[in-house]
Amino acid sequence: MKAVTLMLFAFSVAAFCWPAFPQQAVDQEKPYLKASPEDMEWWREARFGLFIHWGPVSLKGTEIGWSRGGERRGREGTGQIPVEIYDNLCKEFNPTEFDADEWVAIAQQAGMKYLVFTTKHHDGFVNFDSKLTDYKITSPESPFGRDVVKELADACHKAGLGLGFYYSQPDWHHPDYRTENHAKYIEYLHGQLRELCTNYGQIDIIWFDGLGGTAEDWNSEPLFKMIRELQPHVLINNRAGLPGDFDTPEQRVGKFQNDRPWESCITICRQWAWKPDDAMKSLEECMRTLVRCAGGDGNLLFNVGPMPSGAIEPRQVERLKEMGAWLDQYGESIYGTRGGPYKPGNWGASTYSGDTIYLHIFEWDGDAFVLPPLERNVRSARLMKGGEAAFQQTADALTVTVPESVREPIDTVIVLKLDGSAADISPRAVSASLTAGKTVKTSNVYRNSSHYTGDMAVDDDDRTRWATDAGTSQAWIEVDLGAPTTFNRVLIDEALEKRVQAFTLEYKEGDSWQTLLQGTTIGPIWTRTFEPVTAQYVRLNISEATEGPTIWQFHLYPPKEVAGK
Repeated sequence: MKAVTLMLFAFSVAAFCWPAFPQQAVDQEKPYLKASPEDMEWWREARFGLFIHWGPVSLKGTEIGWSRGGERRGREGTGQIPVEIYDNLCKEFNPTEFDADEWVAIAQQAGMKYLVFTTKHHDGFVNFDSKLTDYKITSPESPFGRDVVKELADACHKAGLGLGFYYSQPDWHHPDYRTENHAKYIEYLHGQLRELCTNYGQIDIIWFDGLGGTAEDWNSEPLFKMIRELQPHVLINNRAGLPGDFDTPEQRVGKFQNDRPWESCITICRQWAWKPDDAMKSLEECMRTLVRCAGGDGNLLFNVGPMPSGAIEPRQVERLKEMGAWLDQYGESIYGTRGGPYKPGNWGASTYSGDTIYLHIFEWDGDAFVLPPLERNVRSARLMKGGEAAFQQTADALTVTVPESVREPIDTVIVLKLDGSAADISPRAVSASLTAGKTVKTSNVYRNSSHYTGDMAVDDDDRTRWATDAGTSQAWIEVDLGAPTTFNRVLIDEALEKRVQAFTLEYKEGDSWQTLLQGTTIGPIWTRTFEPVTAQYVRLNISEATEGPTIWQFHLYPPKEVAGK
């Protein structure tokens, strides 16, 4: 391991941009670095899991870890608790309503197939009976004194629910963490993982959270080796400086990716830990998030934060049960499927299994929905809830027609039967936008983060955005349409309203830029129609902004006769 002094660094917001590692073959000399395809299979089929962030901080209703003293490290709005108060909350924490069997039952009622629990977060508090620290739920100073991890593991094993342990490598409470004695902290970290992998029966997932640290920071290769010697079939995520077995986009749905497993971790409310009256996602938003994950060939790890009493907030339980009721009807289109062949977007998503494609259509424009063509023949189409769906297939398009009277408000699920396997169909995007998926250049990207590149403004996803650095007053985004293309309508959706104060929409003619439109403020869903223009390169040029511009979407559309509508 490198000298400790080389490992000291300051965290920033950019540290939370988790890398997406490329698919890698198993290193024959280090098989412990990657799970086998057989061990991955159950998890990929499961699609839906419960994440639980919980600890003494629930007494204050502020964010776990991040509200401890000065440990916000760039995160806004989490609230501050002095260290001496935060670190002594455990002496008041007595969650007498905690019932592990009830938590597991709630997960199963929601249609979830596995559970991941915070054994230790960044604040260093341990929710299990570790012999290596007194800062734990079973400390003599704890009025509760029960091993929460043990009870939860037993409940999962009894119910047949997959079990995962979240473990934070950063530990802001430990005296040796990132000091000249960091090597001693590494011994502590490895020792606690040995306890977790030895004392709680079968573990299906280890979910690290290293805040951007490297493999050397945590001595990860020996750590992985130890874990897989103790738990041979465990899956490990990508947050220990190694690729691990799956990627973990946070608070956003991951991009379509069918060559490497991934899992979006997203909160049911805004905060990871419990917060009184926290804004909760609607059933529509919850279900569409799950569908988009499955349609992108990923999983959803959906987080709740139990209350100080140990019970999960009733309104959150009700929302989870509503999700389970939806899955009782439509789960066939989620569990055991793969994402595609139509990539997710604002329109909806698709999944497939064998010779069956499940279309999940969120937004309709009239009775018919036009999709790109398929290489296979569609033999039949029906609504999953019952009834036929009309379809017309040509070499240029697949058109599905469902009357408005029989559509579902959240998601109309249509089952297509093909004349062969859907796995043979190459994935393709569904979008009327001419900019969707095209090559983009920008003048600036927020902290050079891969989560805020110009591609995010043309991905036809209203939850991702192009962002620029703080203090930026001028910026541009340029799109290459690939060939001279005719368009007559633009849509711009500004993420933070009215930062932009002056802009022009320009197209390239020869070597010079020509102004097509100009304006002042943009705001949400700014659209204009104009006389058709044919060009290959188009630019949104922001000449004045009060703060770094950030754009959800930048789309161009063809005249209707060109679009074939």
